[in-house]
Amino acid sequence: MAPRAAGGAPLSARAAAASPPPFPTPPRCPVQLLLLLLLGAARAGALEIQRRFPSPTPTNNFALDGAAGTVYLAAVNRLYQLSGANLSLEAEAAVGPVPDSPLCHAPQLPQASCEHPRRLTDNYNKILQLDPGQGLVVVCGSIYQGFCQLRRRGNISAVAVRFPPAAPPAEPVTVFPSMLNVAANHPNASTVGLVLPPAAGAGGSRLLVGATYTGYGSSFFPRNRSLEDHRFENTPEIAIRSLDARGDLAKLFTFDLNPSDDNILKIKQGAKEQHKLGFVSAFLHPPDPPPGAQPYAYLALNSEARAGDKESQARSLLARICLPHGAGSDAKKLTESYIQLGLQCAGGAGRGDLYSRLVSVFPARERLFAVFERPQGSPAARAAPAALCAFRFADVRAAIRAARTACFVEPAPDVVAVLDSVVQGTGPACERKRNIQLQPEQLDCGAAHLQHPLSILQPLKATPVFRAPGLTSVAVASVNNYTAVFLGTVNGRLLKINLNESMQVVSRRVVTVAYGEPVHHVMQFDPADSGYLYLMTSHQMARVKVAACNVHSTCGDCVGAADAYCGWCALETRCTLQQDCANSSQQHFWTSASEGPSRCPAMTVLPAEINVRQEYPSPQDCPRTLLSPLAPVPTGGSQNILVPLANAAFFQGTALECSFGLEEIFEAVWVNESIVRCDQVVLHTTQKSQVFPLSLQLKGQPARFLDSPEPMTVVVYNCAMGSPDCSQCLGREDLGHLCVWSDGCRLRGPLQPMPGTCPAPEIRAIEPLSGPLDGGTLLTIRGRNLGRRLSDVAHGVWIGGVACEPLPDRYTVSEEIVCVTGPAPGPLSDIVTVNASKEGKSRDRFSYVLPLVHSLEPPMGPKAGGTRITIHGNDLHVGSELQVLVNDTDPCTELMRTDTSITCTVPEGALPAPVPVCVRFERRGCVHGNLTFWYMQNPVITAISPRRSPVSGGRTITVAGERFHMVQNVSMAVHHIGREPTLCKVLNSTLITCPSPGALSNASAPVDFFINGRAYADEVAVTEELLDPEEAQRGSRFRLDYLPNPQFSTAKREKWIKHHPGEPLTLVIHKEQDSLGLQSHEYRVKIGQVSCDIQIVSDRIIHCSVNESLGAAEGQLPITIQVGNFNQTIATLQLGGSETAIVVSIVICSVLLLLSVVALFIFCTKSRRAERYWQKTLLQMEEMESQIREEIRKGFAELQTDMTDLTKELNRSQGIPFLEYKHFVTRTFFPKCSSLYEERYVLPSQTLNSQGSSQAPETHPLLGEWKIPESCRPNMEEGISLFSSLLNNKHFLIVFVHALEQQKDFAVRDRCSLASLLTIALHGKLEYYTSIMKELLVDLIDASAAKNPKLMLRRTESVVEKMLTNWMSICMYSCLRETVGEPFFLLLCAIKQQINKGSIDAITGKARYTLNEEWLLRENIEAKPRNLNVSFQGCGMDSLSVRAMDTDTLTQVKEKILEAFCKNVPYSQWPRAEDVDLEWFASSTQSYILRDLDDTSVVEDGRKKLNTLAHYKIPEGASLAMSLIDKKDNTLGRVKDLDTEKYFHLVLPTDELAEPKKSHRQSHRKKVLPEIYLTRLLSTKGTLQKFLDDLFKAILSIREDKPPLAVKYFFDFLEEQAEKRGISDPDTLHIWKTNSLPLRFWVNILKNPQFVFDIDKTDHIDACLSVIAQAFIDACSISDLQLGKDSPTNKLLYAKEIPEYRKIVQRYYKQIQDMTPLSEQEMNAHLAEESRKYQNEFNTNVAMAEIYKYAKRYRPQIMAALEANPTARRTQLQHKFEQVVALMEDNIYECYSEA
Repeated sequence: MAPRAAGGAPLSARAAAASPPPFPTPPRCPVQLLLLLLLGAARAGALEIQRRFPSPTPTNNFALDGAAGTVYLAAVNRLYQLSGANLSLEAEAAVGPVPDSPLCHAPQLPQASCEHPRRLTDNYNKILQLDPGQGLVVVCGSIYQGFCQLRRRGNISAVAVRFPPAAPPAEPVTVFPSMLNVAANHPNASTVGLVLPPAAGAGGSRLLVGATYTGYGSSFFPRNRSLEDHRFENTPEIAIRSLDARGDLAKLFTFDLNPSDDNILKIKQGAKEQHKLGFVSAFLHPPDPPPGAQPYAYLALNSEARAGDKESQARSLLARICLPHGAGSDAKKLTESYIQLGLQCAGGAGRGDLYSRLVSVFPARERLFAVFERPQGSPAARAAPAALCAFRFADVRAAIRAARTACFVEPAPDVVAVLDSVVQGTGPACERKRNIQLQPEQLDCGAAHLQHPLSILQPLKATPVFRAPGLTSVAVASVNNYTAVFLGTVNGRLLKINLNESMQVVSRRVVTVAYGEPVHHVMQFDPADSGYLYLMTSHQMARVKVAACNVHSTCGDCVGAADAYCGWCALETRCTLQQDCANSSQQHFWTSASEGPSRCPAMTVLPAEINVRQEYPSPQDCPRTLLSPLAPVPTGGSQNILVPLANAAFFQGTALECSFGLEEIFEAVWVNESIVRCDQVVLHTTQKSQVFPLSLQLKGQPARFLDSPEPMTVVVYNCAMGSPDCSQCLGREDLGHLCVWSDGCRLRGPLQPMPGTCPAPEIRAIEPLSGPLDGGTLLTIRGRNLGRRLSDVAHGVWIGGVACEPLPDRYTVSEEIVCVTGPAPGPLSDIVTVNASKEGKSRDRFSYVLPLVHSLEPPMGPKAGGTRITIHGNDLHVGSELQVLVNDTDPCTELMRTDTSITCTVPEGALPAPVPVCVRFERRGCVHGNLTFWYMQNPVITAISPRRSPVSGGRTITVAGERFHMVQNVSMAVHHIGREPTLCKVLNSTLITCPSPGALSNASAPVDFFINGRAYADEVAVTEELLDPEEAQRGSRFRLDYLPNPQFSTAKREKWIKHHPGEPLTLVIHKEQDSLGLQSHEYRVKIGQVSCDIQIVSDRIIHCSVNESLGAAEGQLPITIQVGNFNQTIATLQLGGSETAIVVSIVICSVLLLLSVVALFIFCTKSRRAERYWQKTLLQMEEMESQIREEIRKGFAELQTDMTDLTKELNRSQGIPFLEYKHFVTRTFFPKCSSLYEERYVLPSQTLNSQGSSQAPETHPLLGEWKIPESCRPNMEEGISLFSSLLNNKHFLIVFVHALEQQKDFAVRDRCSLASLLTIALHGKLEYYTSIMKELLVDLIDASAAKNPKLMLRRTESVVEKMLTNWMSICMYSCLRETVGEPFFLLLCAIKQQINKGSIDAITGKARYTLNEEWLLRENIEAKPRNLNVSFQGCGMDSLSVRAMDTDTLTQVKEKILEAFCKNVPYSQWPRAEDVDLEWFASSTQSYILRDLDDTSVVEDGRKKLNTLAHYKIPEGASLAMSLIDKKDNTLGRVKDLDTEKYFHLVLPTDELAEPKKSHRQSHRKKVLPEIYLTRLLSTKGTLQKFLDDLFKAILSIREDKPPLAVKYFFDFLEEQAEKRGISDPDTLHIWKTNSLPLRFWVNILKNPQFVFDIDKTDHIDACLSVIAQAFIDACSISDLQLGKDSPTNKLLYAKEIPEYRKIVQRYYKQIQDMTPLSEQEMNAHLAEESRKYQNEFNTNVAMAEIYKYAKRYRPQIMAALEANPTARRTQLQHKFEQVVALMEDNIYECYSEA
């Protein structure tokens, strides 16, 4: 193309687009096609990191969605959705941390609960798989036992299918642990997953999962005493699970075949130690099979080496599983098609060249590429040796076919065997099948009659294709007859090697992706563009271009690089990927590396064949401007400018314009055919000079220019600008500027004379002031009028008599001269002169000196360089340029010099050797001195310790190594998470200490050291297979684990500590548990600025003491503990004034003198006062007796009135709040006896109903459904049924119970649990249960009779004793409900009413009225009743008058109000006092919220008193409103839990301690003999006496209509057994009966009314019931009570009534004895009726399953007992028991084999 005019397009190219021109059409200009070869320097790299995405937490997995162009990334606690092209964030989701425990079931299990503490646990992703067919992303993590979620494809933040399903409208789905325990539940345990597509016409997808076993016995299981293992039964190592999210959700994640055992592969428990499976990858091959072909699923895994076995090595395995293909084909069973073979990657050097552990695999079309490593013995060793091997899939298929033939057609035991380590491989073996001919399908995938998992014994072998240390991942592509292999490394690098068809390496390239971060073992090519590779490091996701072809600028370089991806694009003349080159599929358009440089395109011009002139005219024929020099133009002057033209004859007359740039356009006039004149051109500039471009353009068409091969320019100057002195002004004449100096620089007029001379030069400064004798110094002279041009001063600069030659390129007119000094004959000092027609002299003198060097230190340093050396000498500051050369060529950098020294940094040395050091001035010769520097071997770092640091940093890290004496400075840095590097200290030649840098987060990160400013690198040998020497030197094998900062507190966690100066101070500091392993010297404790000497340090406690005195001036000193950079102030020390001690001493002396004077007077008056006090006390006692009589009379009357009202209310309302029978049984049978039933399974929380109820009913496991996996239900139900029949066998059950009781570890707790479970299990057959109980009792009586028969049944220490308790509870329930219930409930109400009559201390719980001395309020607190009008929208009533005491706290008032409103409602449905607010309407406009504590609370003796009605001055009849609050206010908590050191209600806890400090009169007024108030116990007792008598009579009486048949039957049984054994002592029989019924049943009920009623049993009521129960026990006893003044009050209180009660008991026993005896048939009928009455109340299967756990636990002992029992042996009970175990353990093979 023609050259373009300035500012526009070539005229020849653009004129054609215009309308027909007004001139003759010129000849057409040529269109030239030029092939431009872009030459450039080739770069070493052939990979390019296109995009990165950093993750704040460690990465785990990624998945690619090619169709949507999306990348899904899973990291710890995070999920990210990224755009595929630029890795920008589209969506994210947080999936952790969550409260979890590996010993707990997933909370998604409806019936799950856990007694183990749940802690915040990070969620490590285990499976991230795409299911495009269903639009799902399968996400499984390590939390909740390996729980999975189904998230939405296209929006990872949304859950697509909730599993387990939420509440309605979704149908309830039964969920089993096996459906939730999918992935491994430990961060370091491996898991692989693969979504298997559904077959044509089949249902949904399936999920193949391989997970490392983490259950009991594995290294991943928590190290504690728990045996609970939720993994073994529920999580097989390999399984295929249903993934049909659109079908039945009850089958989601289940093993989708029946029986499920066919779709799982589970290692036997005994074989798990020898077969620890670590999974590497799961993949389909071929991914896109041709029509009719079958895809296979492969698993790559390792069978890890056994710990502690030096001979044991990991085995690499490849397993294959068949998938269904074609419509209607059946799903292959996993056990039917599973077969595995070993993979062996080894060289020819024997076992030492064996790479035994599989690291990463990548399936190519015909080969499986795999990276193996040779594990090192020490974890701190360098990167493990690794190798790349390739295996042919055809060899795998052939080996599998040969193995199945060898197993079923022609057995060969050395070729193949049934996999006996798995449960499904038990029993069968390889054997020849008769008359069988295996089809190819059966050889590949097995058949229904060949469904045993197989193991090929001989491994498939391959030799390494490539070796390098630290390989972690592999990805492979076949490109242009090459195989491109990408290998990730442990140091964060990506290596690309190209293999030819013979699998030989032809080239390699490397790029660093993330320095120091290992590359994840999975890499994938972009499905949409195979020119990009996705990979992941520990904290980054990267998109890498597979080849950076553009670094090659020529075809030879491009093809010669032997890069499989790069080729030469001929038309575009550049090196590209094939898809980036147009028409690359056509021959010769794109030349690949495999074709070789000979195929590069070349051009040869043959003139004889091509005549360009015949085709096109010459470009010189086009009209164009010619270059014509123009003189500079002054600004603002008008001038005509002539522009010469060429070839413009045919163009003449066309209207043109002259353009001088932006909007500077003037008219153009044709002078002739070759000249155009620009008329009256006026140009302006405010600069010294400005260049304007000149071009000609068509008039009216500003974008059409004439060609200008050499553009013309016009220079416009302004004399007034840029010339501050005469020389600069006149010097512009050389530039053609017509300027003159006249009080400034001005434009010279046409009549002005030529300028004259300027003033003499003025030298203002010279630099430097000295130089060497040899000259060569660049002397800079600055001043004014230093010549108008260089010629003025060319030979006019002198230093004394020595010339200085100016440098033309450094000369600045008038202002600066830079000249080179000449050599001087000797040292001299003189001024500098400049002669420019006139002479100027400098004020400073320039000196010629002789610099000298003497020595160098240090004389040696590491060959890595960086040593800072100092050269000593004289006059070293001279000259303008200084060089220090090491070894004559390498410059010493960072020069600093003074008169006597030079300091610089030596470069890197090649070898350890001495090298000369040369000092040169002005690039002349070396200064003599014979300096030598020794390069030594580099320092070596061998270890760092400790390897843990708090996240704040500052911990001293000790660095051990060698040759540290050469280290001048060293710093420590941490990758990625580290803050600023820290400076280290060299201690000696082998030790360095470094404070650890601070970190951004808790993680493990590589550490770098910088020694003498150079990055430290291990001196590893660059082996033949190593990557790049520069890259290899940058590795860091040291890592630092950052942990949370330690936390401290004082021993009592107080924030203020009081201390008196002068006293010794010892601090006890509590430290939270951590893993830092800190030593005692690492702690610093300071009190203010004074250090506290640390004496004792343990894991949890630090003791320190202060020996020096603390200054009391500050008053308060912070106590600070420091660990590294972490500082924590844990408390403040409050100092008391030392002057106090002096003042106290003076006062004491004075007081002693005074006391001696008054002692006599006190002695005399003492006796008289004591006498008066005694008389006064007698009067008070008489008054008190009168008051007590009055209180009892008044209290009884009030209580009778209240109880009469209560009885009426009970009759009118719903009655007594009895619990249902099933709840009575579960509470009585399992009062926290069995660990299973200590857990409470609570239904989903309910909102407050109209009555304000917020409590959810309890659901006991025995009342619900039996939760077992559906897959296990048939066998387990059959097992439970068989076990039930065994328990209904009397011989088995008795042997079973005795066998368990003989075990030492079968504790009382277990005996109680077993007895209660047996009672539930046999509840439907009470007659059988009774016979068993009787037989066991006979054995117990036999054992007791031989020792002391009176002790029998005193405690519950055997199974039968608990069975008797349960039997009595069942049989006496009717009597309890119909006879005893009402008087018992009335007694409870009476106790509560009486307690509420007086004051109750809300904090201590002590009350004015009680039966228990320990709960007696020993104060005379005056309490007045208040009748309050309360409104409350709850419990069915709107308003009531409620009676309270003015001493009641507001919580007590709320409780009384709630009791008044809700008295007809069961207690479980009441609101709680914390759930309501109480508001007092003092007037029509004022109201107050009443609280126990607020800003008005009174403080006494440093304690805050709880507010009461009296505090608020609430009057009689006040109006109050109570309302429910939305959120519970927990700022106060429960009143009784408040700290008594800070709060009190009625009495101060320290009154007794403070008593001596008060005057006698105050003490007397405050308290008078606290024991006097014990009479209040009598008052309360007298008030309650009638209700207690009614209760005891109800218990110890016999109703004619409902006689106690069970009691009669059992008492007769006891008498019969006593008679058989000759026991005639009536006391023994009385004790047996008492221990059986009153003590075993009634006392339990009396102490625990909550077993019978839905009420609130407060601590105070419990204390009163304990006294009543003790009275009942004493009444049933036959021993005489020896009571005295020192006896406890709970025995003394009812001592008077006990004899009468004993008569009632004896009369009751006599009435029972006189009843008509019961026959066995009558009793059995009665028991059958009881069973029928409460049938189906309990789930007996659950009870059976729990009993079975004991059977499983003591299986050997039970088997031995059955074997020893002749009856059991005769009836083969042991065989039936084994069948139960086989069914329950789901071991059908064992069951069949024994059958």
